[in-house]
Amino acid sequence: MTDVLRRGRASLAFSFLVQGVAFALLVTRIPAIQDRYGVSDALLPVFLAAVPILAGIGSVTTERLVKRVPPSRVLRWSQPVVLLALLGVGAGEHMVVLGVALAAFGLAVGALDASMNMLGVSLQQAYGRSIMLSFHAAYSLGGIVGASLAWVGAHWDLALWVSYLPVVAVLLPAALAGSRWYADRREEVPAEEGKGEAGAAVGLKWLLPLCLVMTVAYIGDSTVSNWSAKYLQDVLGSSEELATVPYNVYMVTTLLGRALGDVGVRRFGAVAVVRAGALVAAVGFAVVAGAPGAWVGMLGFTLLGLGLCVLVPQTFAAAGRRAAERGGPAASDAAVARLNVFNYVGFLIGSPLVGALGDAWSYRGAMLVPMALVLVTLVYARSFGTEPDRYGGVHERPYTADVGRGSNGL
Repeated sequence: MTDVLRRGRASLAFSFLVQGVAFALLVTRIPAIQDRYGVSDALLPVFLAAVPILAGIGSVTTERLVKRVPPSRVLRWSQPVVLLALLGVGAGEHMVVLGVALAAFGLAVGALDASMNMLGVSLQQAYGRSIMLSFHAAYSLGGIVGASLAWVGAHWDLALWVSYLPVVAVLLPAALAGSRWYADRREEVPAEEGKGEAGAAVGLKWLLPLCLVMTVAYIGDSTVSNWSAKYLQDVLGSSEELATVPYNVYMVTTLLGRALGDVGVRRFGAVAVVRAGALVAAVGFAVVAGAPGAWVGMLGFTLLGLGLCVLVPQTFAAAGRRAAERGGPAASDAAVARLNVFNYVGFLIGSPLVGALGDAWSYRGAMLVPMALVLVTLVYARSFGTEPDRYGGVHERPYTADVGRGSNGL
């Protein structure tokens, strides 16, 4: 283990944390943003849908961009754009400013998410053991910090720019300073190396099950983030104050699950952890759907945090590892970028799906749909840890250190 790897891991974890803070500050202050710009209820969904759509475009663009520049450089400059766009949302006064700021935020977030996970997969391969969950744990911690800062701003009725400016002023220079320690194999590997194999490696059908799991995971996540408070208050009869608790509990259990998840992967393997996560998440949705009261409902959302938290990091890790074995670092980056698009697909599907089913049927029944979808993960769990060998068989592939990539390759 080298100092380069250690510093690279710490600096990348900080980038994940910064992104968690920025995203939470945006989504938790949507009502204040709506009031500031006078966005109608009919127009608000258009703005909200535009961000993940543009993020998907940013992720696809990043796949092409990293053929010429290393992912570390994309991350180094996309993170400041995200933070400045957040400040633009808080400081603007006219609708056109909001549109431009959200467009910049969406495009930059797509590039940021893709490049962060590219570097995370690369570092995990260099370490030779599971560390991907720790990066996403840093993101969850950032989300808790950002949501807490947003609560302070709302509690004291601070203007948006007053809430955002100190955060951006601290995090932007810190992120730029930390970016000097990113560990990126692509800075040492020529862009043309493996270029011919990369497209074929990523274009194979093996990536499709992972894309489906990514979509399902974010359908579940968006269900909790968008509907937990309304479900607890309107369906389970909780108070308005108590209705704010499930999402916070979900974020805390997500953090705890990710903080401990790498240990589980190292001991039991990715396949077992993914299967356990899917089962726990399905039980969580079932508890929520059948809860007789608010406290049982919160137990269900707690289980959801523990179950869903492992799926996304392990999906990125599996895609990057399997693509790298077929086409090298370039193929790994391309796989991560393409997979990242389905993050936004799930986000776009999840909230409208539950809302439509809740209105047409019942919100209890609507919770059974993401439960059924997350169980699909069990069908494709082997995609997280099995590889065909040269004789056509299948075997569990453990994490093994790659000396060339782990030291000289960085």
